[in-house]
Amino acid sequence: MFIPLYDTNRLRHIRLQYVTIGLIVVNALVYLATALGGENFSNATVLGLGFIPSVVHDTAELDPRFVVIPESLSYLTYSFLHADIFHLGGNMLFLWVFGDNVEDALGHIRYLIFYLLCAIAGAAFQGLVAWDSQVPLIGASGAIAGVVVAYLILYPRVKVWVLAFARIPLRIPAFIPLILWVLFQVVMFAAGGEDQISWACHIGGIIAGAVLVLVLRSRGVPLFAGADEDVAPTAPNQPPVATEPLIPEPPAATPRWGRGNASSSD
Repeated sequence: MFIPLYDTNRLRHIRLQYVTIGLIVVNALVYLATALGGENFSNATVLGLGFIPSVVHDTAELDPRFVVIPESLSYLTYSFLHADIFHLGGNMLFLWVFGDNVEDALGHIRYLIFYLLCAIAGAAFQGLVAWDSQVPLIGASGAIAGVVVAYLILYPRVKVWVLAFARIPLRIPAFIPLILWVLFQVVMFAAGGEDQISWACHIGGIIAGAVLVLVLRSRGVPLFAGADEDVAPTAPNQPPVATEPLIPEPPAATPRWGRGNASSSD
């Protein structure tokens, strides 16, 4: 529906969004490693590091050949795996456009915690909805959903450049495409959309992101803010203007009572 390209929202509290950049680099490197390893290695990685609800809930057992981590760690590791370059590229584009300002609002450490908790929430909600599923869940979509809804809450009036229907460039307030995106996830989840997309994971990330951004944002960071250009300018401090000194008026003449100055009388 909408592909985000760029926003007009500068960083206010940090100099560089190095956590966002680091997450993108790690996701790209993991994908590169799995892709270069060949199909068998990629499949083994998905089984060993992906989130499989039935395995985590002990209703099924994973082949010992693929057991490389404790089952509970798959709540996180799944979010660094991607099926193909388009899956990776879409998630990382959303993270690049919106992640820097969420990191700016939360601070580096709290933002990393926020991102990982949204990923965990996405897997947890998928596990609740599909308790006995043996299909591995992979992808950063749960964490990205949390980032998107956090941006929506923090900066709904910021102008963003998007491609509408992947063709038409538009510069519109962020709340328009992001609210539509959130509603689309809810509708697809309720309707039981495509099996290859975990809409439940998206919903879990959205819920977690909406709650966590209220708790983890830095002190003084407002909600529902606009971009710098939307803020009414304040008059700069003006230097004092030199004025000519006032010349006091001479006092009114008063009669001098004394010799030789007697007043006349009737």
